[in-house]
Amino acid sequence: MSDHSNYRPLDAMAYPRFAGIRTFMRLPHVTDLMGVDMAVVGVPFDTGGTFRVGARFGPEGIRQHSMLLRPYHPEHPIDIFKQCAGVDYGDLPVTPGYLPESHAQIEAGARPLFAAGVIPIFLGGDHSVSLPLLRAAAATHGPVALIQFDSHGDLWHGYFGGKDTHGTPFRRAVEEGLLDTTRSSQVGLRGSVYDQADMAMSQELFHVVTAVELHEIGVKETIKRIRQRAGHGPVYLTFDIDFVDPAYAPGTGTPEVGGFNGAQCLQLVRGLAGLNFIGFDVVEVMPAYDPAHITSLLAANIVYEFMALIALQKQT
Repeated sequence: MSDHSNYRPLDAMAYPRFAGIRTFMRLPHVTDLMGVDMAVVGVPFDTGGTFRVGARFGPEGIRQHSMLLRPYHPEHPIDIFKQCAGVDYGDLPVTPGYLPESHAQIEAGARPLFAAGVIPIFLGGDHSVSLPLLRAAAATHGPVALIQFDSHGDLWHGYFGGKDTHGTPFRRAVEEGLLDTTRSSQVGLRGSVYDQADMAMSQELFHVVTAVELHEIGVKETIKRIRQRAGHGPVYLTFDIDFVDPAYAPGTGTPEVGGFNGAQCLQLVRGLAGLNFIGFDVVEVMPAYDPAHITSLLAANIVYEFMALIALQKQT
């Protein structure tokens, strides 16, 4: 077990939450991975967006609204930072406006985290960033199971003659053999599509729980199905904030009504404790479209739930 004495948040009883540098939960900003169990990593890239843009400011917004989070998780229950050393790694380098170049930078920046055995939590950024992150994960772990909370399947072949956008990452990931589709799930899909073939893309490749189905069968049954599918191998969880109903998370790029509230999101993530997670991301947070900042606040709490899952893994 790592020495956790230095890699934990500042004590809010000794140093007020509104003070200090805006790292996630005011964790130390550390890039030396020795002794690190988990790292929060910004990926401020949104050139893959096809409608609204602004997710490049997602990492900043999520960090800003992580200040109220405290180290003890009462629902599991666990003191996160007594089980694992956590840091804020900062942001990966990107080149604004240049998707292939940025994806190469993101993959190169993420590879050392996986290779060092650190479990990273990436703050997007648009959903296109999941592709280079999965490339980096697969370089260490081989094909991984994908658990995707999203209102869209992101399996398009391309847009306007181009291959890569925030709507295509998992088509490329399947083509490149980065995913074990027999263990993967897409959860929360909903909204209008162009034709029946659009829905078939997901159903042919993954276990799918649509939004309508999730509302009907409930959170507990959905968790059961995801867990049965994922099995015991390595798992990567991606959480597109548009999984949430826009009433609770308006600050996103492609909002879809008929989604889920914050309590349901937390229940779903908590129910996945015990799976073999090797990485996480939360994407498509756009603070500019949410002046009340409830989207960033919810995203920060989802990241906190990811941290608790990692702490439970380290505990066992």
